[in-house]
Amino acid sequence: MKRQMRTQTMILAGVLLLAPLGMQASTASAKAPAPLEERIRKELVMLPWYGVFDNLAFQVEGDQVTLSGQVARPTLKSDAENVVKRLAGVRTVVNQIEVLPLSPFDNRIRWAALRAIYGFPSLNRYALGAHPSIHIIVKNGEVTLEGVVDREADRDLAGMLANGVFGAFSVTNNLRVAQS
Repeated sequence: MKRQMRTQTMILAGVLLLAPLGMQASTASAKAPAPLEERIRKELVMLPWYGVFDNLAFQVEGDQVTLSGQVARPTLKSDAENVVKRLAGVRTVVNQIEVLPLSPFDNRIRWAALRAIYGFPSLNRYALGAHPSIHIIVKNGEVTLEGVVDREADRDLAGMLANGVFGAFSVTNNLRVAQS
């Protein structure tokens, strides 16, 4: 009798010890992996040199990812391709990212536009966080604004401030207004 109780106690203890592991494994397997688009976006924004003067975009067609946009640093183009290549579900990467010309003239315009836009009191909230939501792309003196803002008034204001930057030949305002 004592032997039978001891055996039952040992079995019960074993079941109680292993139960949390089984529950943990079933919960982990129940979590579905994030969609490919979400994983790509996360990898791109986590690139260490991705900043306010860069614009990265992508398109997914099956297991092929096409990267596009503009970057100020040549290494960012290859870094973006490498992180996307390593993702599960991606077989081929077509890298159409444009490397912007290295130009002191363009750099001066970039920094002047940054100070004009993010220095304005009602727009400086877009600079908060790790990744500013207004990206300033300058190529051969032509400024393009990319990203997302909260209101149409912020979109228009950013475009007017960029237009006021000395040396900018033209401004294309591609800012989108977030859906509420």
